[in-house]
Amino acid sequence: MLPFAIFAAVFLLALRYTIKAARLPDIPPWRRFLPLALLLTATAASLLRATDLTEPADLIAFPFNIAAIALAGREIAAHRARTAATG
Repeated sequence: MLPFAIFAAVFLLALRYTIKAARLPDIPPWRRFLPLALLLTATAASLLRATDLTEPADLIAFPFNIAAIALAGREIAAHRARTAATG
């Protein structure tokens, strides 16, 4: 039960950060939506577990969620630094 809770928490954190990064107006669109693309790919890989294909899900889902969090967090932090420097 604990691994499921950890995966759920990571997914919700990734979802929150990717949505927040997608709403940033001052960066190029490809950088806004790259974390979201990673999150959607991880979700699709996780859905493969329903068809008993667990190997792709194990290899792709968790690392892509972590990468989505890292990229979105970097974009949010850079946005905050830019707005603090100009404001």
